[in-house]
Amino acid sequence: MQKKVLLFTDLGIDDAFAILYTFFREDIQLVGIVADYGNVSREKAIWNINYLKYIAGRQEIPVFLGASVPLTGIAVKAFPEVHGEAGLGPIIPPQINLPVYPMHDIYQVIESYLENITIINLGRLSSLATAFVLNLPKMREVKEYICMGGAFFYPGNVTAVAEANFFADPYAANLIVKHAKNLTIIPLNVTQSAIVTPEMVQQIDAFHQHTQDPAGLLIKPMLDYYYNFYSKSNPGIQGSPMHDFVTIWYLLNRDAVQLSKVPIKIIPDQGEGFGQSIADFRFTANPDYSIHNIAFQFNYERFKQDILDTFLKKRR
Repeated sequence: MQKKVLLFTDLGIDDAFAILYTFFREDIQLVGIVADYGNVSREKAIWNINYLKYIAGRQEIPVFLGASVPLTGIAVKAFPEVHGEAGLGPIIPPQINLPVYPMHDIYQVIESYLENITIINLGRLSSLATAFVLNLPKMREVKEYICMGGAFFYPGNVTAVAEANFFADPYAANLIVKHAKNLTIIPLNVTQSAIVTPEMVQQIDAFHQHTQDPAGLLIKPMLDYYYNFYSKSNPGIQGSPMHDFVTIWYLLNRDAVQLSKVPIKIIPDQGEGFGQSIADFRFTANPDYSIHNIAFQFNYERFKQDILDTFLKKRR
């Protein structure tokens, strides 16, 4: 059965890679995309989403207006050194004028696909938390949530202990942890090792130089830019870690990911631990923590092969 996905994204390079991946698959359908702040501003995220839809001929996918600031009220910081000025590496997309719908319209999408919808959150959790605040009963009917975030007994990528998505809005992350049913978290423990190598990128690009598919031709310039950042910030790294993409990949490759069901909490208090994600593995765990699935290991060879199998073919 084709998977139906409502996607929340702050459209950076790894988010764009995830969306392009869905365009090359027949077993997954994006039924809506919520544009958030994060890697870029919300407005740039909308531009990027509309651009990807346009070049792939997928204008039918509705886009919804997500959050532009976090629930914490802390000033938003973008990351052009990581994702490029517009969020797609060196690519500055033209403005594509396509409809953008108000946030509350997502409840109609959820209702339409309620029996087979998964909500996947690639970026900050502010928009998703807002959806819970506005209609908690409906959001608790959703059968599954998958989000990228956190670092459990693992170094953070913003501070020593905090990952970017949870650090940007730990209030929102805590709200989701408290109220979402059947939540799976894909943390840095897995995503930091989810490497797409330059050799893989070259192989995909060579194929699409032949097909001249504009969606396929986007991959090399974006991932070259991404790898340039990571090779400087993490000397010796063998490729680009596709953090947000792993959430989509997990949806279709569950048996290749090892999960642990444990009580968790995100620290919202200002200080050295701000945004830290905690998993309580004690036999007598804190009863106030919510129990969810956390990914700790994955099959990297399967990951690599699936990416190549997906992108080394023509889209239908």
